[in-house]
Amino acid sequence: MDILLGILAIIITFGLAFLMSNNKKKINFIGVGVMLVLQLLITWFMFSTSLGQNIITGIANAFNKLIEFGQEGIGFVVNGFVLEEGGVFFFNVLLLIIFFSTLLSVLTYLKILPIIIKYIGAAISKITGLPRIESFNGVNSIFFGQSEALIAIRSQFHHLTENRLYIISASAMSSVSASIVGSYMLMLPEEYILVALPLNMFSCLMISSIIAPVNVPKEQDKVDIKEVSTDKSIFEAMGNGALEGGKIALIVAAMLMAFIASLELVNWIIQLIFAGVTIEEILGYVFYPIGILMGIAPNEVLEAGSIMGTKIVTNEFVAMSLFEPLTEQLSEKTVGIVTVFLTSFANFSSIGIIAGTVKGIDSAKAVIVSKFGMKLLAGSILVSILSATIVGLFL
Repeated sequence: MDILLGILAIIITFGLAFLMSNNKKKINFIGVGVMLVLQLLITWFMFSTSLGQNIITGIANAFNKLIEFGQEGIGFVVNGFVLEEGGVFFFNVLLLIIFFSTLLSVLTYLKILPIIIKYIGAAISKITGLPRIESFNGVNSIFFGQSEALIAIRSQFHHLTENRLYIISASAMSSVSASIVGSYMLMLPEEYILVALPLNMFSCLMISSIIAPVNVPKEQDKVDIKEVSTDKSIFEAMGNGALEGGKIALIVAAMLMAFIASLELVNWIIQLIFAGVTIEEILGYVFYPIGILMGIAPNEVLEAGSIMGTKIVTNEFVAMSLFEPLTEQLSEKTVGIVTVFLTSFANFSSIGIIAGTVKGIDSAKAVIVSKFGMKLLAGSILVSILSATIVGLFL
């Protein structure tokens, strides 16, 4: 029964994307079909084979080792604070972003990441028929945040039509930055966080290429990685990466304080009118039918739905912090589905972040992004639903 509901959820997700499409006749159904098969194969391989599980374990162990290195640096600076479960969230979780951001900056300066991303993107473009820039940006968005991923292709922005701009913006919203993956893994099961990264890339390329189909001439489809890093030395890369990571950590901390306080304020206002009712419960009922289709058990779907809804109206860090204490009470399947759903930047605030970044690159195109902002969020929610549903089929 769960498999049938999952298949129905996939059909409905693609159906909604099709209804949102601005050019239904130009949709590359073959490319979408190929990516769906690849997505199913990747999920099956990761969850249903010993080799796939060993790969996930190996990657998780590598991240955990990097987390240890990061905690050494944090421990030196905040000596006297205990870095353990239940400790200070800012020190335990958010400051790790600084080390991961530094590492990404160095790998980018050394051209290691850009070359890997370029060739993986080229392979995806070859297999699926999608343009190279969109494929490159899809892979690039796994590693870098919304702003950084868009800035990496700024030299190609003059080639981007409205539909192409939609796809690259969707990739930025439907992904997460590798610099904060380590922080996520300290809150929720690491295997689901890691699997969500490639699944969201494929889900986004499928959904966005249905909503905004593109057909690009070869002369307008080149990827230039020369401008990815402007650092002049490895030490400058380390310094800039650390500063960027520190800025992200402070921004996340500020947003968490603002959003969680705002949730409490909204709940207080609601309870003045409807005693005992919270915004989380309301969101749980809104997401109830979606959760059932995704494969969440009926007795757990209200709690799960409230977390998913909270993520959309706030951000993934707020939702993860609320979901973390619930993971031991819920089934493994529900935990997996919700964790994958939460692992993306799909929320209202991301519209402003992406539009602001595009404005810094090309002010005329920022107007276009602002115009399709709500459509961008709707598509990215479908991406999260699709990825989480795929995972649910194998749990």
